[in-house]
Amino acid sequence: MSTELTIVIPTLNERGNIQPVIDALNAALAGVDWELIFVDDDSSDDTSAYVRRISKENPRIRCIQRLKRRGLSSACIEGILASCSPYICVMDADLQHDEKLIPEMLSMLKTEDLDVVIGSRYVDQGSTGKLAKHRVFISRLATSVSNFLLRSSVKDPMSGFFMIRRDYFEDIMRDLSGRGFKILLDIFASTKKQVRFKELPYSMRSRSIGTSKLDTAVIWDFFMLIVDKIFGRIFPVRFVLFSTVGLSGVFVHFISLSILFRLFNVEFLYAQIVGTYIAMTSNFILNNIITYRDVSLRGFEFLRGLISFCIYCSFGALINITMASYLFDQGFVWWLSGVLGAICGAIWNYAVTAALTWRMEQV
Repeated sequence: MSTELTIVIPTLNERGNIQPVIDALNAALAGVDWELIFVDDDSSDDTSAYVRRISKENPRIRCIQRLKRRGLSSACIEGILASCSPYICVMDADLQHDEKLIPEMLSMLKTEDLDVVIGSRYVDQGSTGKLAKHRVFISRLATSVSNFLLRSSVKDPMSGFFMIRRDYFEDIMRDLSGRGFKILLDIFASTKKQVRFKELPYSMRSRSIGTSKLDTAVIWDFFMLIVDKIFGRIFPVRFVLFSTVGLSGVFVHFISLSILFRLFNVEFLYAQIVGTYIAMTSNFILNNIITYRDVSLRGFEFLRGLISFCIYCSFGALINITMASYLFDQGFVWWLSGVLGAICGAIWNYAVTAALTWRMEQV
């Protein structure tokens, strides 16, 4: 017999919180037929092995261990797909969410015409508790940006604590990007139809074990999700960032050429060549930091990547020049020939460097 409710908890180095969160859910969900799925991104503290030991004694506890993958949103999606319950609750393992709210969430989904019930810090008596001021500022800023882009009335789209109906999730799951660290934002940003939701207030508790996962990678994930929702249906989000970096390279090239040719009197041809490779180096570094932040190259791999990037982009420059010259010879106006040549070169550079420099399986 299938369970009524599945709780999905993504984890990364949360071993110390596993048993406390299980105990808290046991106390809060008396009388509910529930199961708990931890989705672990191959924690270095053996979180997944610890969960599996518990599951031998408690079959309602399960673990999905993911290898070479990261991301809270994609982890939540995999956890939901691994269940068959009609209702799914997503929450964190750090005990900052109020598990006592879960029965009320479940009751509302069962009795009201709703798709999602959200545990919110920003309605009625909800609060961020003792969360550090800089964390509150980041959360508020991300909420404002999200609501501006979504044009939504949800007060806490960055909440990591909510419950969703399975049938609704299955309607929208193929539209989800799986990017970022807040799947609720992904849900509101991806659905083509209005989300029927309510928000319930809760006070965020302080983390007692482990450390926060909010770092530059998480901020990068949020930025990537926003860019994906703006451009993703037209161009791959990485291509948008790659092209933006490429535009900055034009500026770097111009400055380098000006300094070498005008200030140091380097022969134009040589100044042009050096300026080109300075721009390529700048583009590689920025792409490694921004576009491919999640798979950035370090150490020897950084040097290998830089060399390969310059080699492949040299072919891209040749494609650009050849295509532009051909189109101009065919009667295209000069500016259109140049733009189309640049586009062809950019597509080559993006596709080849993604596959061979950063070795992405999907670009």
